[in-house]
Amino acid sequence: MQNQKDPLHGITLQKILEKLVEYYGFDTLGELIPIKCFISNPSIKSSLTFLRKTDWARKKVEDLYVKSLSKFPQN
Repeated sequence: MQNQKDPLHGITLQKILEKLVEYYGFDTLGELIPIKCFISNPSIKSSLTFLRKTDWARKKVEDLYVKSLSKFPQN
């Protein structure tokens, strides 16, 4: 039951990152979450590698995603 209320349930880190990059772009993402993988030569692949190994950074990305859900265009 709890999973139905969890907006992250069933969504991969890659999908989260792709949605954030699509909406904000790496420049704005780097301002919102100032980590090197978003600022210096950013790519989805390098960012995923870093985020999968770094729990605190992944948490910041997930938190931004949850806060931004209402801003994303509905498909």
